[in-house]
Amino acid sequence: MTTNNQNQEAWNDESYQAWVKRFGVPTEAAQKLKAHPEKPLITLLPHFGEVAGKRIMNLMGSNGTKAVPLALLGADVSVADFSPGNKRYAMELAEASGISISYVLGDVLDLQLGDQPPFDLVFAEMGILHYFKDLGPFFQMIYSLLDEGGQCVIRDFHPVSTKLITSKGTTAKIRKHKVTGDYFDSSLYEQNVSFSKFDTETTSTVLLRKWTLGEIVTATANSGLIVSELIEEPNLSSDVFDKGIPKTFVLKAVKP
Repeated sequence: MTTNNQNQEAWNDESYQAWVKRFGVPTEAAQKLKAHPEKPLITLLPHFGEVAGKRIMNLMGSNGTKAVPLALLGADVSVADFSPGNKRYAMELAEASGISISYVLGDVLDLQLGDQPPFDLVFAEMGILHYFKDLGPFFQMIYSLLDEGGQCVIRDFHPVSTKLITSKGTTAKIRKHKVTGDYFDSSLYEQNVSFSKFDTETTSTVLLRKWTLGEIVTATANSGLIVSELIEEPNLSSDVFDKGIPKTFVLKAVKP
């Protein structure tokens, strides 16, 4: 199953205004993307290779801040997402950037793409997998979207940091880490919708499922994709908080 009605309604209601507060109105944000399209893709481009001329699908691609710079770099980009607010921001951002993207509004597990050709690359990144109660259909959809030899790239938060470790303290000298979670807990939990940090007035919540790294890799392999690489990343921010703890991971797979 994909996200429930609570999750969808939370994203539909307030996301556009949250992105305006985070990135500025689309005309302002577009100027920054046109000047430096590689900047918001700095963690992804090393895994994508050359993007110019590629057909790329960004699953649950939200506000288009990854899709639009990819299009500026010459890719043919589609986004799939269920939030009208996200679509509105993404399409206005694309128009202001002088490029076009395709945006499919709906459940990513039930995409209706008509006679479109398959994709060279399908990717999803940062806070996507926890919206699914079952990862199998998600990776099976990725498999169906890819051309033979096409690549899947998933970049997301590392389960060690999201499921197991609690970090407290505001400076490196007093930062402390404790094992307070249950890595194998499979229950759903409620959390404020992710854009609430940009719009503190929102009260919307979502239900999430935290997956282990083994569950993620297994679901990928069971879909028929061939896992080619699993990269565990440290904290890539400029500070030294959480040093030595995996914060994100990149999973790469290929359709045979």
